[in-house]
Amino acid sequence: MTQDQAARRFLFILLIGSMLAVGLVAWPLASALLLAAVLSVVLAPLQKRLAKKFGRRRGLAAAVIVIGVVLLVVVPLLALSTVIVKEATDGAKFIRDTVRSEGVTGLIDRLPEPLRNFGHKAAEQLGDLGEFGQKHLSEQGPKAASAIAGALVATGALLFDLAMMLIALYFLLVRGDEVMGWLDEVLPLRPSQTRELAAEFKKVSYAVIVATVLTAAVQAAAAFIGYLIAKVPHPFFFAIVTFFFALIPAIGAAAVCLFAALILLATGHAYMAIFLAVWGVVVVGLIDNVARPFLIKGDVEMGGAVVFFALIGGISAFGAIGLVVGPLAVAIFLALLRMYRRDYMPKNS
Repeated sequence: MTQDQAARRFLFILLIGSMLAVGLVAWPLASALLLAAVLSVVLAPLQKRLAKKFGRRRGLAAAVIVIGVVLLVVVPLLALSTVIVKEATDGAKFIRDTVRSEGVTGLIDRLPEPLRNFGHKAAEQLGDLGEFGQKHLSEQGPKAASAIAGALVATGALLFDLAMMLIALYFLLVRGDEVMGWLDEVLPLRPSQTRELAAEFKKVSYAVIVATVLTAAVQAAAAFIGYLIAKVPHPFFFAIVTFFFALIPAIGAAAVCLFAALILLATGHAYMAIFLAVWGVVVVGLIDNVARPFLIKGDVEMGGAVVFFALIGGISAFGAIGLVVGPLAVAIFLALLRMYRRDYMPKNS
């Protein structure tokens, strides 16, 4: 082995090692960085238009867009999440206090008439539910405290990821062209191939974001119909809340329908509550699986079935960010296969 071959092999080993180190460093921020890259691609045309109005000041235009994202997306989602968590906590506290003071029988007496009779019959069959409820609440106390602590940790992690995403979004909006130039230099690809992959990333990112917003609008419209039929108070407000929660795959639009159904149940409208719960799960919840793949496949070179399984597989593997990762991974894979076949496979004469 010559000295040049040994140096090349050692350099390759160092390159692999450094790639692994960079991967470990970037992994905790991977979701935030990927979301920032997707948003920067989608918002780049708006940033360019604003920069022209602001006298070519790209930094100012990027700052305006980041503030807009915070005010129009981040703040409403955090506010609505806080409201839902508070209402759920108050509901759990009400149940706990009622069981401790009046027993499970007192809790049953607060149910609507159709469910109240069923509850009393169940109580007669199961025996002393009051003692069981007291014991169960005492046993679950430490678990509840642990769950609250876990929720606080998760909230802190979410806020950190949002902060990193916004910082990365600002940087990419201001320096996006420089990043592309740097990629042209460092990647062992032809500039045309790098640009082709970037175009594929842009196309899929735009398709996913647009499809997510439109799907949320479709789910909110379907939920609004359910709210009107069930005579939910303030149906337009609940439709807006449904739209924002539809943007969060981990929670989803159906959760808002179920929450509204609980309100109907608590106010004595048991049958309408059952209808709205079924409507929310079957119609509002499942329409997402139809509308999103249909909207995405119109902008990318993938069939509807491929998009559907890419979305489901992405969510299963990566969580909420899988909505982006799944279609992107499949689209980049297909683009690489297309480039390899076109540029490197021998052509039949």
